Amino acid sequence: METQLATRVPAVRTYRSHRARLISMLGPLTSLGGVVWAFAQPYRLTLLHPHHQGFWWLVIEPQLLVVVAGAVFSLLVARPLLVDLEEADGTA
Repeated sequence: METQLATRVPAVRTYRSHRARLISMLGPLTSLGGVVWAFAQPYRLTLLHPHHQGFWWLVIEPQLLVVVAGAVFSLLVARPLLVDLEEADGTA
């Protein structure tokens, strides 16, 4: 009885161009900037002292919006853009 086990190893994406690396890092760096901003100015976060604040005032924090904007850019803008760049580099 012979058995052969074959597993597929997921390909690691490597971006050759500097432009692709820069685009792939914009989202995480933006989110990191929001986290650094939250630590640098904790008095601006009303989540830490929510006295007499409404729901939207607590949810719509500038630092949290920057973190969310970085994540949205990374997921919805950068990934398709990187695929287009790879296709353009492959056909050019």
